[in-house]
Amino acid sequence: MLTSNNYKIIEIKNKSFSENNAKKLLNLLFSKYNQEDIRFRYNNESVKIFLNSLNLSNFRSDIYGLIRNNNFGKNNIFSDILEQIEKIKSYGIQGNKRVYVGYNQERKVKNRKLKIEKRLKNFGIKDIFKKENEQVSKNYENKIICGDSEEVLKKLPNNCVDLIFTSPPYNFGLDYSSTEDDKKWDAYFEKLFKVFRECIRVTKYGGRIIVNIQPLFSDYIPSHHIISKFFLDKGMLWKGEILWEKNNYNCKYTAWGSWKSPSNPYLKYTWEFLEIFSKGSFKKEGYNKNIDISADEFKKWVYAKWSIAPERKMKEYRHPAMFPEALVARVLKLFSYKKDLVLDPFNGVGTTTAVAKYLNRRYLGIDISKEYCNKAQKRISERLF
Repeated sequence: MLTSNNYKIIEIKNKSFSENNAKKLLNLLFSKYNQEDIRFRYNNESVKIFLNSLNLSNFRSDIYGLIRNNNFGKNNIFSDILEQIEKIKSYGIQGNKRVYVGYNQERKVKNRKLKIEKRLKNFGIKDIFKKENEQVSKNYENKIICGDSEEVLKKLPNNCVDLIFTSPPYNFGLDYSSTEDDKKWDAYFEKLFKVFRECIRVTKYGGRIIVNIQPLFSDYIPSHHIISKFFLDKGMLWKGEILWEKNNYNCKYTAWGSWKSPSNPYLKYTWEFLEIFSKGSFKKEGYNKNIDISADEFKKWVYAKWSIAPERKMKEYRHPAMFPEALVARVLKLFSYKKDLVLDPFNGVGTTTAVAKYLNRRYLGIDISKEYCNKAQKRISERLF
């Protein structure tokens, strides 16, 4: 059937030459092309072109040849057909053809769910998690708690948190309050993974854990890969990775490594990573009435490179590595519903919890620094954005 679902339809008014001659020449032109790609319908008043895909270079040559061989002037129906097709600027490329219909749609896979399950099993990932979710006590809802995250999280029931978004200390040697940030790497990951084990346990079935991390490139420690492997080994599903482009171009002018030499050039990065994991299922259940992301936000944010300026209030809060409120807002609106419980086990001065409250999420923030917890509690009452 010739519909707009299968074809882009172009209608052109007939020019002043005889009907038989026009139909004959049109038939001659279109006979060179597959009818599934392009075809026409002719009547006394107009020509309709049904366009799916086309080798435009060949079509243009055929049009020019037909015009030249028949001594047509500039004002003719074949020139109009070519002009209208050349005006179409939205298309895909497949081989030597422009594809005008369906080029921006994902290919449909039959039995997608079953095939995903089969591939995950082949990869060694099994659904080992219980599906029954629990409710957290009021003692841990809308709270800022000062303490060791591992120990605090042990007091929470299984499957009670909807979303965890956190940025753990990177072990770069930064000056955190009450925290050493230059531990030996074995000790760093050992403690970090004890906290993350508890994070996995308390995350709901279908819930998400999102970790903002940057590798220590000078030491060649691929933290984001090491952390991702940990979660995969524990049965979590890798949902994706977002590049947080910070546009910090100062790094262009420092630490070249082996200057103008392949000996040991130092690679520079202006972005950090958000590693995203799901527990048991990629789909998170929730009520439509609790969705607060707009259509424009959704279309923009599912492209997994977010250009967001770094936090500019770190001196004000005396914290060396804050992420910006805009980053948290995107994560919460794209990956959680209103009234969900959001946890940050390395809450710092409370960006995650403050934004969670502003966006009508329940929150739980944990940090070992009393100073940071006091600042986080103060921010809870402040209006953001």
